[in-house]
Amino acid sequence: MNHFLIAMAFFLFGSLNVNAQEAYKAENDGWLINVEEAYEESKRTGKPILANFTGSDWCGWCKRLTASVFVKDSFQKWADQNVVLLELDFPRRKDIPTEIRQQNTGLKNAFRVTGFPTVWVFDLEKDETGKFNISAYGKTGYTKTAEEFTSGVDQMLTRRGK
Repeated sequence: MNHFLIAMAFFLFGSLNVNAQEAYKAENDGWLINVEEAYEESKRTGKPILANFTGSDWCGWCKRLTASVFVKDSFQKWADQNVVLLELDFPRRKDIPTEIRQQNTGLKNAFRVTGFPTVWVFDLEKDETGKFNISAYGKTGYTKTAEEFTSGVDQMLTRRGK
């Protein structure tokens, strides 16, 4: 009987984990959460990745950046034409799938992110072993308006040369 309960607990936990992965999505529409998907979209479109390192459920400046920039029509139109959006979230009150949490932590370490929000603009290339090489163009944080934000990113993109 104990083995059955243990097996059932693992089954239920596994089912919940799959459901959590299926249910988890970015806070803002149009943003990806998986770096592999962002890489594939970047390769397909030729656009760089704009990654938002955020604490969506606890970081006041992150919430302000979303409200003043990311939900604005002008930003969304600009982003559709210029970048692939990737959200790298570090929430405190909600669970995210283990694979996504590990991915986000790895990228946070790779970019040496020490505060939120931090937004990096970069390209990725894969080497022959399948590991990513990063070409970073710059970073920013909170800005008051979508116009100020996109203007700053446009300046970063001039370093890209494409």
